[in-house]
Amino acid sequence: MKIRFRSSDIYLAQNFLGYPLALFYRHYLFYKDSYLIHLFHTFTGLSIAYFNFGNQLYHSLLCTVLQFLILRLMGRTVTAVITTFIFQMAYLLAGYYYTATGNYDIKWTMPHCVLTLKLIGLAVDYFDGGQDQNSLSSEQQKYAIRGVPSLLEVAGFSYFYGAFLVGPQFSMNHYMKLVQGQLTDIPGKIPNSTVPALKRLSLGLVYLVGYVLLSPHITDDYLLSEDYENRLFWFRCMYMLVWGKFVLYKYVTCWLVTEGVCILTGLGFNDFDENGNAKWDACANMKVWLFETTPRFTGTIASFNINTNAWVARYFFKRLKFLGNKELSQGLALLFLALWHGLHSGYLVCFQMEFLIVVVERKAASLIRDSPTLSNVASITILQPFYYLVQQTIHWLFMGYSMTAFCLFTWDKWLKVYKSIYFLGHVFFLSLLFILPYLHKAMVPRKEKLKKME
Repeated sequence: MKIRFRSSDIYLAQNFLGYPLALFYRHYLFYKDSYLIHLFHTFTGLSIAYFNFGNQLYHSLLCTVLQFLILRLMGRTVTAVITTFIFQMAYLLAGYYYTATGNYDIKWTMPHCVLTLKLIGLAVDYFDGGQDQNSLSSEQQKYAIRGVPSLLEVAGFSYFYGAFLVGPQFSMNHYMKLVQGQLTDIPGKIPNSTVPALKRLSLGLVYLVGYVLLSPHITDDYLLSEDYENRLFWFRCMYMLVWGKFVLYKYVTCWLVTEGVCILTGLGFNDFDENGNAKWDACANMKVWLFETTPRFTGTIASFNINTNAWVARYFFKRLKFLGNKELSQGLALLFLALWHGLHSGYLVCFQMEFLIVVVERKAASLIRDSPTLSNVASITILQPFYYLVQQTIHWLFMGYSMTAFCLFTWDKWLKVYKSIYFLGHVFFLSLLFILPYLHKAMVPRKEKLKKME
C-alpha cells in the first residue's frame, strides 16, 4: 500500500522540528551573546521558509527589511504606523489574490499572515515607545519599545522558528527578554520548562492521533456530496455539528505543538502565580478545557487562537475607542480578521456569523439574567444537564454552520451546503435578533429596567 502525504501533513510535521532546535538553543545559546541568538533564529527561520517555499522566501525577507527601514526612516510617528499597516496588509492581500485557489493550499501566504501581524504590532509598539507614558494604558506601557531595534533584532523576532509557521503572536519586548535570558524561572540557569513543554506536546499528540484516525471519515468533501444532500435533514445537521468540532482539531494540534516549543525555549514563561509556581502560558493559543466544555460561543472564542485574538484586541479593537461604539469596533475588528485570513467570501460569511451569534448570545444572556421567571427556570438544579446538552447542541451545530463557509472558501460551495439545510443558522439567529428585544420588554419588570439604567 502506497502512503500519500498531503502538503498540509508535511507542514504540520515541521512544527515538531522546533523541539530539537529548542533543545540546541537551551543547552548552547541560552546565555550567549545576543547577536548569536538573533542569527540562530534568523537562520533557522529562513531555512524553514526555504524548505517550504523555495525562493519565495523573499516575500517575508522583503517585508521584514522594509519594515526595519520604515521604523528607521519614519521614526515614532503616526505616518510610520499607517504606512506599515497599509503596506503589510496590501502585500498580504496581493499575495492572497495572486495565489488563491478554491482549496486549502500551503503557500508562502500562510506564515506571511502571521508575520504581517508581528510587523504591524512592532510598528505600533515602537510608536508607543515615543509617547508620554502617562498617556498610555498599562497594557500599552508594557509593550512599548523604548529602544531602537536593529535589523538583526527585527529579523530574529520575525523568523523565530517556534512561531514562524503558525504563530503564536508575541511582542518584540517579550522576544528581547528571551534573548537576554530573562525568561526563566531559575535566574542564572536555563528554564525548568521541559515537563510543561512535554505536557503540551503530549496533549497535541492526542489531538493529532484523533485527527488522523477520524479524518478519512469526517471530511469537507462529504458536505458537498450528493449523499449528504440526499440524507434526512436531522442527519445533515448532526454531521455538520460533528464535523464543526472535528475540523478545528488540526488547528488545536498545531498550536499545542508550537506552544510546547515556545515553553521549551523559555518564551512561554509568564512570571509566577500567587503560590510561587512558574506560569508557562505566555504563548498559549488554546485553553483546551474551556474549548472542550464551554456551552457558549463566546467561550469557544475565548479558548481558541488566544494570542491572535489578543493581538486584534490590543492593536485594533481598543485603538478604535474613539468611535464611541463598542459593537461597531467589534464589527470592524472581525472584518479585519476576515480579510487577514484571505479574500474568499467564506471568511466574510464566517466572521459575519460570529458577530451575529455573539450579539444574540449576549442579548439572550441578558434576558435570562434580568427576567425573574427565566432566572428561576434556569436555576432549577435537576434540569442543568438538560440545559447543558441543549446549549452544546446549539453551540456546535452553529459553530459548524459558521465553519462551513470558512473551510469551503468559495460562494458556490458554502452556498450549496447552506441551501441543503435551508440557511438554518441565518434564519435562527436573525429571528432571535428581532424577537429578543420584544421578549425583554415583555418579561423584564419595569423596576429591573430602571435599576439597570441606574
